Amino acid sequence: MKLLIVRHADPDYSIDSLTETGWLEAELLSNRLCQLDVKAFYCSPKGRARDTAKPTLEKLGRQAEILPWLREFAPEVLRPDRDKRGVAWDWLPQDWTADKRFYDRDRWWENDRFTAASVKEEAQWVWQGLDALLARHGYRREGEYYRAEQPNEETVVLFCHFGVECVLLSHLLGVSPMPLWHGTCALPSSVTTLITEERRKGISSFRMCAFGDTSHLYAAGREPSFSARFCETYGNWDQRHD
Repeated sequence: MKLLIVRHADPDYSIDSLTETGWLEAELLSNRLCQLDVKAFYCSPKGRARDTAKPTLEKLGRQAEILPWLREFAPEVLRPDRDKRGVAWDWLPQDWTADKRFYDRDRWWENDRFTAASVKEEAQWVWQGLDALLARHGYRREGEYYRAEQPNEETVVLFCHFGVECVLLSHLLGVSPMPLWHGTCALPSSVTTLITEERRKGISSFRMCAFGDTSHLYAAGREPSFSARFCETYGNWDQRHD
């Protein structure tokens, strides 16, 4: 099967929807997704994800099933350099790299600030939701791989958010989400593609063949919006600062 994880288009967080640019990105994304034979669409309950899905679904006359665990990854953590809580997936590099447990897929949640915010429990909720969904499509989790009970070449699309996308990838690829959160950037409306490999009958794993692809924007002569990135150089005050 093919699993497409789509990050919402350029967001207007103040109204949980999209900016004018975001609506255009969602339209260009729909031109791409409408060319695919999609078995099922699933979506975060958040407005910005649902609005990103809207042009695609309307053109196809389809609906997306809303899945609560696809919302943005929610735990609020007291970041070391701040006196107020924020998302778990936005730390300064000098802080998170100092705790080597963050690199360990089996220990990344042991940091005191993460345990206080129940980050592990939230991640497990997301992973359980993902595994239940994949089982519905013929792939049942068995240890570190998936039992292909009904192997297929269907395409499934998830509309969600960058933070939770990395949590999904951490489970499918067997890695800590912390380096994914801080070492990758899925730009608005980008598409990440994973495909199952069944090299021995009945035993499957997911392999990522594209991360954060925005070719649908470049094909229309547009560059991706800057949202989710910070300044390329500190002295560039035209770009977002922390």
